[in-house]
Order: sequence, then C-alpha cells, then structure tokens
Amino acid sequence: MNPAKFSFPAVKGIQANMEYYVTMVPLDCIPKLFTFSDENMPPEVRSQRTLNKSRIPEMCNYILQNPTSYVFSALTASIDGEVCFDPASPDNSTVGTLSIAMSAKLLINDGQHRKAAIEAALKKNPNLKYEHISMVLYHDIGLKRSQQMFSDLNRFAIRPTQSLNILYDTRGKNSILVKEVIDAIPGFNTLVDKEHTSVPNRSVALFTLSAFYRGTTALLKNLELSPEEQRDFAIKYWTTVYENMPEWQKVNTGEVKSSVVRKESLSPLSITIKALGEIGNSFYTKHPKSWDKKMKKLQNVDWSKKNKNWANGIIVNGSVQLSRATQQEMVNILEKTLTE
Repeated sequence: MNPAKFSFPAVKGIQANMEYYVTMVPLDCIPKLFTFSDENMPPEVRSQRTLNKSRIPEMCNYILQNPTSYVFSALTASIDGEVCFDPASPDNSTVGTLSIAMSAKLLINDGQHRKAAIEAALKKNPNLKYEHISMVLYHDIGLKRSQQMFSDLNRFAIRPTQSLNILYDTRGKNSILVKEVIDAIPGFNTLVDKEHTSVPNRSVALFTLSAFYRGTTALLKNLELSPEEQRDFAIKYWTTVYENMPEWQKVNTGEVKSSVVRKESLSPLSITIKALGEIGNSFYTKHPKSWDKKMKKLQNVDWSKKNKNWANGIIVNGSVQLSRATQQEMVNILEKTLTE
C-alpha cells in the first residue's frame, strides 16, 4: 500500500459509457476507506438515507454467529478524488491495479448497513480482517451522481416475502422445524403456499407458509420441550387439527375448490392459524394428556363468514378485521367452542 494511496487488484468495466471498477477489499480496510459521512446534512444534499442503527447489532451478530456461512453482497461506492488504473499487461487492459488517493472521499451508494455491521464485527472479532468483501466503485468527481445512483440502485429492489425467507432458511431452528412438520403430515403440503405473502386466486393452497410459521411458533412458545419433542408435538398437533377440519380435507380430495374455501370461510385465514397455535399451546399446558380430545370439536365449528359468531369484532361490514384485538377475539371464540 503506497503511503499516498490505496491500491487494490481490480477489473475495469464499462457501464452507461462510463468506466467503473470491481475489486476485493480486506474487511479491515473498510473503516479506513470510508471516513466521509453526510449523515448530518439535510436530506436534499445527502447521497442517501440516514443509517438505521437499530439494524446493526442483528447484522453484526449474523456475521459473528455464522463465521463459515455468512454472505454479504458487494458494496457500491462513489469516489470523489484521484483514481488511477494500471493494466496488468498491454494485452489485458481490463485487469490491473486500482489506486485511490488517500485524500479522496469514498461514499457508499449501496451497503451502508453492511459496512457498519462489518466495522462492529471487526471490533468483536479482529480475525475478520483476513476476510474480504467485493466492491463496485464509480469515479464521481464532486459526488454529483451519488443521489441518482442511490435512487437507481434501490428503485427495483424488492424484499423477498416472509414465506420465501422461511422456505430458503436452512439455519433457523423454527424454519427447519416448520418445514419438517409440513412434510410429515400426509396431504398437508398442498395446502401451504410457500412463496407468497397472500395466496394467489388460482392457487390450490389454503394458507401461506408464513402464517403456518406464526401458528407453530405460537404453539411451541415457552413449552419446556427438547427439539425432538417440539417436532413430535407439532406434527401430532397439526395432524389432529387437519383431521378435524373437513373443509381442508375436501380441498385435498378435490371435492371443494380452495378458492371457494378462501372466499367463504375463516378456516384458512392467518388469524385462524395463529389462534389455533395459541389454543394448542394453552391446551397442552393445561391438559397435556387430553388436549387432542378437545380438538375433535373443531368439526362442529361453522367457519362460514356468514356465521354470526364472527360478527363480534372479527367481521365488520362483510370484511375481516386484522388487528391484535381481532386475533384475541378469534382465540376467545375458538377456545370457548372447544371447551364447552
């Protein structure tokens, strides 16, 4: 490293008729490179949003707790200052060494929370300095393009749905357990949409993976069970629920279309799935040997939206109300029905 500049192996490319560079940077260089901050400036002159510091501990712990499997995408930054690219050879003008003056300002366009998390993780585990992160660098004198770059980089960004996050999560204990439960119950897999926030109109599924995740989390909350016992209980409980839900079974056999059940019934709603989880938790705690007998009364529940029982705060003017109060009301109604 030259006393007057930082130097990194890099690849040069062309985008929008302008040169840009891709390089790999040791993590301990990140705090040294990004010393400029515009957080205290008015929003109209800042290059991007202010840092949400509440996100940093979670991201930092993600790195520290998954040292052999964490993944961070590239940082994207603008350079306001002197830049020099030296090709490795006359025959290869795109691979070489990128030198950045130490007096230059480097401003992150995308990845400010990743940068802050890396800095926090380095303080707790200095050995991370031997690891690298990729960077995409644009030469931007005066940082005139930085605001537009931030806007462009985030314009088409769409967060994956919670269901998809659960489906692809192979690390979280609850995510793994929920997927094992679904696979262990015959006929249950087809009832669960594992990708969307809400079930599409033409889907054969009844409810989302995220709804079932919340229901199962409620089911197992504060139960003193080993991981194996949690899995076995969750499988047994949801199997019992399924066996006492005629509507769900008819969807599986093709007797009733799932779209009809989703339209006319409360049984597949997320508040119902979560309420069933809460009730299962309560029944297991109070009646660990006989909870399954109480679930048989699910067969007698009139799930139709026309049922007047739901008019007390759950359905108002023909629409289902989604709130904490509605959630609790659903628990109260079902628990009363199943214990009478």
